[in-house]
Parts: sequence; structure tokens; C-alpha cells
Amino acid sequence: MIEIKLFKDYDLSGYTLIDAFPGIGLVGPMAGSYMIEKLKMEQIGYIDSDTFPPIAAIHGGVPMFPARLYVDKGYKIVVAISEFVIPASSVYLLARELLAFVRKSNISRVISISGMPAAKPSNEVFVTSPDPNVIKKAAKQGLKAIDAGVVAGVGAVLMTNAYQYKVSSMNILVEVNPQIMDPKYAELAITGLNKIIDIEVDLKDLDAEAKAVEAKIRDMLKKMKESPEHYNKAAEVTGTGPSMYA
Repeated sequence: MIEIKLFKDYDLSGYTLIDAFPGIGLVGPMAGSYMIEKLKMEQIGYIDSDTFPPIAAIHGGVPMFPARLYVDKGYKIVVAISEFVIPASSVYLLARELLAFVRKSNISRVISISGMPAAKPSNEVFVTSPDPNVIKKAAKQGLKAIDAGVVAGVGAVLMTNAYQYKVSSMNILVEVNPQIMDPKYAELAITGLNKIIDIEVDLKDLDAEAKAVEAKIRDMLKKMKESPEHYNKAAEVTGTGPSMYA
């Protein structure tokens, strides 16, 4: 069972849900954590499941659930982020629970942030969506449509299922070297996101904070490796090579 629990009732009608769960290159959590910090987003709840690794994230001396929801009321965005790789057996359950949350809250759009492996990563930002109109609008903002390929993980399930319920959905992707956790990937993803939903996230500190961002990600990998054995494989895949998550 997976549950999304809010601290209180929030009016999220018309908001955009941003999926920043870990995947290849850890683009999602790098971009998501930077946005949360720079926009000073408010935590509004958490995601809990007995299928998740038994860990607590410690921030400022305070133990927290490792999968959380944050909101920015000005830009009307909700960021869903976790400090562990979602177990493969929980991907569908989590995506469906998030979609139920989206529909119940009248959230109007779902955007996933992901990476895709490339021998020589470019500086382009790519987009895929089941809605041709979304792709056309993104193309006008400089994002490039993907002609063929595979998108996997929570974002893939969210994207395909959201469309069935007439919820706008898309995936923003950047090319990554699976062996490297480079904050540049997060910068590209946020730049693409800025264009799509017309928000302004100041990126001038991203390079300066590269070491701190990398330290946070490495700490996340350490937590995953210290989890039970059936989570170790996911952590090792994400940290050392091609991942099952796009």
C-alpha cells in the first residue's frame, strides 16, 4: 500500500505536479532539490509505503520521511521528490496513487523530469508527451521532440495514464552520461521547465553549489546502499551504469 498524506487540506486546483523522483543521472532529484531550496518551497506532506526502504532523511537535525511533497503557491507547482530509488515493484502503485491525488486535487498538469543515456550528452532539452499539442508548444520554446526511444519509471506510467483522464502530461528529458552526476543536467532540465511553465528559478548559484549538490546526491546513494538487500541493486544501477528508470 502507498499513501499520500498531507499535513492539512490544501487548494491545489490548477497546479502543476512535478515528478522529481530518481532516475538515470539523478536529474530529477538534483533539479527538484535545487528548486525547493531556491524557491523556498513549503513541505505539505509525504508519501508512505511499507514497500519503501526503512530509512529516515535527516535535515537540520530533524528526521523526515524520505519521500515528500512541496508546494510553491506563487507559481502553483507541487514537487514530488524522494531520497531513494523507487523499487520496481512499487512504480505502478506510486504512479497510480499520484494520479489519484492529481485528480482528487484538480491538479491540471503533470511534468516529469528525467535523464536519458547518451555517449556524448548534448546541451539540448527534449520533451515527450501523448498530446501532440503539448509537443508543438514545447517546440516553440526550444525543446526538441523525441522521435523514438523508451521512457520508463514513475514518469512513464504517470504520463500515459494521465492522458487517459484528460490530464495534461509530459516528460522533460536531458541527455546524461550514466557514470557522472553533473549539476549541468539539472540546469538544463530547469531551463526547459522555466520555458514550459513560465517560472523563474535563478540558476546562477547552481554551478557554485555543484559540490554541495553532488554531496547530497552521494549521501542519498549511501542511504540506498545501506537499505535492505533488495534495494541495493537499484542503488547500484543508478550510481554506476544504465538504469531501468529513464
